[in-house]
Amino acid sequence: MVDGRWRTAGRTLLRVVAVWAVSTLTMLALAGILPDFQLQSDDGDSVTRTAFTAAWGAGAFGLLSAVVWPVLVRALLVVPALVLGALVFFLNGSLLLIALRLIPDGRGAAGPENAVVVAAVMSAVASATSTALAVRDDDAYRRRLSRLADRRRRREGTPGTADGGRGGPPGIVFVQLDGVGHDVLVRAAEAGIMPTVAARLSDGAGHRLTPWTTDWSSQTGASQLGILHGTTFDVPAFRWYEKETGTLMVSSRPASALELQRRAVARTHDGGLLTMDGASRGNLFSGGADQLALVLSMAARRGKGRRSRAGYFAYFSDPANAVRTAVSFVAEVIREIGQSTAARARRVSPRVKRGGLYPFIRAFATVVERDVVVSAVIGDMFAGRTAVYADLVAYDEVAHHSGPHSRDAEKVLRRLDRSLGLITKVADHTPRTYRIVLLSDHGQSPGETFAGRYGLTLEDLVRAGCGLPVPRRAQRTRSASEARDAVRIALHRPVGDREAEHPATPSDPVVLASGNLGLLSFPDIAGRASREELDRRHPALLSTLAGHPGIGFLLVGSERHGSVVLGRGTEVPVSELRDGEGPLAGYGPGAAEAVRRTDGFPHVADVMVNSMYDPDTGCVHAFEEQIGSHGGLGGAQSRPFLLSPRTLTDPLDAVAADAASGTPASAGLVGAESVHRVLARWLRELSGPQVPLLTEGYGSAGPADEPFPGVAGGSTGREGAVAPGEDAPPEGAVPPGMGDAAPGAGGAVPSPGGSDAVPGQGAGAGGVGPGARG
Repeated sequence: MVDGRWRTAGRTLLRVVAVWAVSTLTMLALAGILPDFQLQSDDGDSVTRTAFTAAWGAGAFGLLSAVVWPVLVRALLVVPALVLGALVFFLNGSLLLIALRLIPDGRGAAGPENAVVVAAVMSAVASATSTALAVRDDDAYRRRLSRLADRRRRREGTPGTADGGRGGPPGIVFVQLDGVGHDVLVRAAEAGIMPTVAARLSDGAGHRLTPWTTDWSSQTGASQLGILHGTTFDVPAFRWYEKETGTLMVSSRPASALELQRRAVARTHDGGLLTMDGASRGNLFSGGADQLALVLSMAARRGKGRRSRAGYFAYFSDPANAVRTAVSFVAEVIREIGQSTAARARRVSPRVKRGGLYPFIRAFATVVERDVVVSAVIGDMFAGRTAVYADLVAYDEVAHHSGPHSRDAEKVLRRLDRSLGLITKVADHTPRTYRIVLLSDHGQSPGETFAGRYGLTLEDLVRAGCGLPVPRRAQRTRSASEARDAVRIALHRPVGDREAEHPATPSDPVVLASGNLGLLSFPDIAGRASREELDRRHPALLSTLAGHPGIGFLLVGSERHGSVVLGRGTEVPVSELRDGEGPLAGYGPGAAEAVRRTDGFPHVADVMVNSMYDPDTGCVHAFEEQIGSHGGLGGAQSRPFLLSPRTLTDPLDAVAADAASGTPASAGLVGAESVHRVLARWLRELSGPQVPLLTEGYGSAGPADEPFPGVAGGSTGREGAVAPGEDAPPEGAVPPGMGDAAPGAGGAVPSPGGSDAVPGQGAGAGGVGPGARG
């Protein structure tokens, strides 16, 4: 035992010395290259003296990085995340200048610009060296991870087991690849773009791939709410207008996301999928988890709620991680500018504008959010959490603007696959075994935008049908994007309603877009407008829409038939809809039931508009500026996937065995609510029954004098949000875990970066990774 400890201590000392030596050599090389960086006196020094000076400076910089850097980052949590990313270079350079000041006799000196360069290079080299040495020594690597897990268990009071914790029930990690459809995943695996996924799909790998079908609203807001909280009731689109309060609900806005979560908890009387020792990372909703990082529904919280931003601290507390991600961020911005310029030069069609802030939004989604979320997941696995759900939005954001089958999107899939490979490797060394489940919330359907194809937007067409003035030039319809609003939140910018989304006068229609799904609401008509009322007010509107070649079908209420679906020359009552017939011909199985279900929502729009769909090409026309879109019916957008170990119950068997679902196995996995039941069943199989959240257990949503913008007390006050016979929770209440628990300061964990990042630890970075309470 004693000999083993001495050997461990000896190896650790050798690694420290090796990293120090490499850092010293790096500093010497940089001193020879950079003109304003010196390690000698003005009169010159011997080689030995210069080497001693470099060793002193490298040691001081490594010590400051280990001790001072985490304190600096924690103090700067009040700074917006992207600003913190920009400050990374300045802070790191400042530490180097301090280290040079500590060299005896003042032999170290550097200009501010050179200090930034030297600090960045030394951090990256030290991180790569430390990682390489640890990877080559598997025993040391396992011991390091085990010590990290033991430390966290002791700090959190979590009991371990005699074998290090791996003898207990397995945990489960759900990784959501946002927007990656079933067919895209299969094609990427077969083409060698995603080797980690391909290994899981190979014969004998012990995994099964199951496609599932979304609701009519094929977008993250509905799907993730259903997956995490068990209901998609009354979520007709990504954004919709609620007449009784004049509220514009947008799934990616914190106030709306929190309200949707509150309604879901009230309807199901269950806190969510992650209520038992769960962690929610990078999601729109918390799922009832008490460990949160980058959860959008919590982004508007004040006071303690802001601690959910500690996910940034847990990652950026390692200076090497911070520098690496900052460099990758800049590289991604340059990559996007180059790719968009090349697309214009080649006259690629279809395409949309990708200027303005988009390169930075893309870099945030594909670099910053990916790195922070994957790092948090690894920290959760080290901490031995029971259930983790994480969303990686990189592919979805790029595919919207470059196309779901573009080379740009393929490159993002490659980097995501490397992140999945890192999570898989880490699972071999965690304190408990883990089942890793990959899934998506929807796919994407390609196609030219509605405005690009026909020269006018959906709003222009609606205004023309209503006899209202139409602009001479088609106005752009801004893209709905979780990443766009996440960036605004990271910058502490308000995420509010845009004036263009509200009617100029009470009689003007509100026209909203959710991919290839459009929603028309008439604020001056109480309740849901009927077809007859619309025909009296605007005789040409419905015929103009139904007869347009870019529109597939309309759903509108009717005084005689309840509701009807209109197409070109066809009209079918909703109760008589059949798949593959009439207006729904070509939209595939399940379309009729999806339309019927949405028709029963309290907040279904006065007119729901679905674009045309070409079954031969799989193309739709988005009503937003997107050439890869989702939100309605038509093609790959409605066909996401679920990739799970065979040690878990077959999803189709789980659906068939669930009497409450009423869905036969032959119908497949239909709707996000069915996926929720499958995932919940797997959690019960692995860890026993989950304790449901009771109404009495709700915590306060926040101080009474700090309501969310536009949501009084956390509620719109809408009637009908709770299922008949159910009691609503107290006004403004939210489930436990939606507030003050957050990941805390933590130790260095391997970087989740792909080809643009070097995995590993920074030199001397200490502490513990994400997952501990802050």
